[in-house]
Amino acid sequence: MEINSTTRSQLDFSKASDGLIPAIVQHALSGEVLMQGFMNAAAVDKTLETAQVTFYSRSKERLWTKGEASGHVLQLVSLHTDCDADSLLALALPQGPTCHLGTRSCFSSSTATAVPLLQQLNDTIASRKSATPESSYTARLFAEGTKRAAQKVGEEGVEVALAACAGDDRELLNESADLLYHLLVVLESRDLSLNQVLEVLRQRQA
Repeated sequence: MEINSTTRSQLDFSKASDGLIPAIVQHALSGEVLMQGFMNAAAVDKTLETAQVTFYSRSKERLWTKGEASGHVLQLVSLHTDCDADSLLALALPQGPTCHLGTRSCFSSSTATAVPLLQQLNDTIASRKSATPESSYTARLFAEGTKRAAQKVGEEGVEVALAACAGDDRELLNESADLLYHLLVVLESRDLSLNQVLEVLRQRQA
């Protein structure tokens, strides 16, 4: 069941003596499990009110919005409860690394899927945006500007089409990888993100 201002009262906080229920955070687009925390009634209310995932911190003994210090907040997409109404699943879009160790997920052994791998590549590309052009090919592309990166997208798109028409599957895979890479560079050069593209796709499927 999705939790909102109307269904919020159906949550059962009474099963734990401290009034806390577990809350799992999952990437709204990729399905990757990002972290687990605990919420009380006030944390749920603040999460719904601000659309930023907020927990009750047992160590701080107060409400704690994930990313309140780092800026790496978890933008809430939707909040759900299980059949017993005593645990929560928050679908969210992370605005940066979720783990305090700087990784996407607090579960380092998470099974890699296509979207997290692309997100990791996107993060690497973004980290090189302000680097000196001599430090890497990516940094040089940023220095040359959006038009140059966009030109590469066009070139790689043609290469993908040619490989597909030629029936060369190995070349098709290689050129597709190049196309995805250069597309991410173009997006980053315009201060856009992979998550924004995936959100458009999610809305189209709705």
